[in-house]
Amino acid sequence: MHLLNNAAHRPWPVPSNNWIMRQKWRNSLFMHWPVKPELVRNLIPSPLRLDTFQGYAWLGYIAFLMDGIYPRALPKLPLTRSFPEINVRTYVQYDGKPGIFFLSIDVKNWASLKIARHWYRLPYHASNVSIEHKGTTFSFQSIRNENNRHISFKALYKPISDVFSPEEGTLDHWLTERYCLYSRDKTSNIYCGEIHHLPWPLQKAEFEVQSNSLLSPFNINLRNTNPIAHYSGGVDALIWNIRKVHSR
Repeated sequence: MHLLNNAAHRPWPVPSNNWIMRQKWRNSLFMHWPVKPELVRNLIPSPLRLDTFQGYAWLGYIAFLMDGIYPRALPKLPLTRSFPEINVRTYVQYDGKPGIFFLSIDVKNWASLKIARHWYRLPYHASNVSIEHKGTTFSFQSIRNENNRHISFKALYKPISDVFSPEEGTLDHWLTERYCLYSRDKTSNIYCGEIHHLPWPLQKAEFEVQSNSLLSPFNINLRNTNPIAHYSGGVDALIWNIRKVHSR
């Protein structure tokens, strides 16, 4: 498997057990806001610890096209059709190991929502999500009506620079090069899911946000803070099954 033969960039070795699925992530918009740690600390379950860069925690939106989910046993047969997704995340550590903690994930694909919500204990939400493009400009929209709330995100974005690979130690690298996720179940057990992909090929992005209330369920307002934005044509990713790392 060529992806496994390219692992020198990883902060720790590829897991020795078998991965269970391959995913194709395409046409990705990364938007990141610096925030004071106390703004998000209560959203993170113990024993996870907020990961910070130069004293700031970071909240991120990642909007992209899931261009196929392929089980290991059927590498050429996707489980679902392509579908768009947007996730809201922050960055954490467990026992010194950095990873991603998702606050919400909006998708339209019912099967993926059900599988991921119960299998990976991730905060998936059923939403009306779409992605379109004309030339190099992408139009992304997500609308969720839940618990008498109207939660939406709508934006235009496009790449505006040459492709680059961020250097280790830079903020761009810290925000994007993450190789595991953490999740919790209803009884607050903590799980870790390993991920492997080649380094993200990044470009600077231009964007126009037309609607954004994804953080309203958490009572966070970022209207007066400008995000850092990146575009990526995408990567293929290998996903391992989650494992429990902390029991309540």
